[in-house]
Amino acid sequence: MDEKSARRELVQIGNLMYERSYVVSSDGNISVRLDDGRIVATPTMTCKGRMTEDCLALTDAEGKPLTDRKASSELAMHLLIYRERTDVKAVCHAHPPHGTAFAVAGLAIDQPILSEVILTLGCVPLASYGTPSTDELTEAMRPLVKHHNALLMANHGAVAYGADLWQAFDRLETLEHTARIAILSRILGGSKNLPAAAVEKLINVREAAGYLGKGARCQACGYLHETQITCPSGDRPPADPRGPLENGSGKIALTREELVELLSQAVSRGE
Repeated sequence: MDEKSARRELVQIGNLMYERSYVVSSDGNISVRLDDGRIVATPTMTCKGRMTEDCLALTDAEGKPLTDRKASSELAMHLLIYRERTDVKAVCHAHPPHGTAFAVAGLAIDQPILSEVILTLGCVPLASYGTPSTDELTEAMRPLVKHHNALLMANHGAVAYGADLWQAFDRLETLEHTARIAILSRILGGSKNLPAAAVEKLINVREAAGYLGKGARCQACGYLHETQITCPSGDRPPADPRGPLENGSGKIALTREELVELLSQAVSRGE
């Protein structure tokens, strides 16, 4: 994408994010990586609903300013994603209310409840809390970026990314829509997960259609635990050393056999 087109689309996406209340005031930030490696990004302390094309910041691949416009203080988050994912050309960070409610509650969006989400987005894990605009945040995100197309950040918000700005925005919109449905279903008594066999079929379909590659099978989250699908390379993202009860998800995934064994041991001990 050329710089002029990137500026035009970035303003358009910023307006959409503001109109849909994914951001308020000067919240959030958006960026595009141009073909030559330069970054067009939203400026600091600017409402996404009142941006103009000439107010946007321009930096080199390392985040060094190339104009007098100062980029968002959270540009480091975008640069991390660009370094980790050569296929990514655009990043949208926002605070959509329902998705952010999951992040504030310490929950990932990782249950297989909607077939369309499994096909087009995959799991949305929760990165542990890190102070915004610092290395704490990027280090918390780093292990998850390669295997997911959107993340929640504990007590902060959400970020989605893709091959272009529209794909990044669509993934952010899907994240928020899914979170809203999940919350409403809990009010109605709880959601019903798709069975493991159905999830595996959907994963096969998305790979055949090119929606998501086989690298997404490395997702260290609910879909993987539900289906016992393994990564083709045999690799998985490194486990959080703090363990599953401390990494923000508040959940432990067990097979049926493991659960039965734990219950049997508890009964034999008289617990």
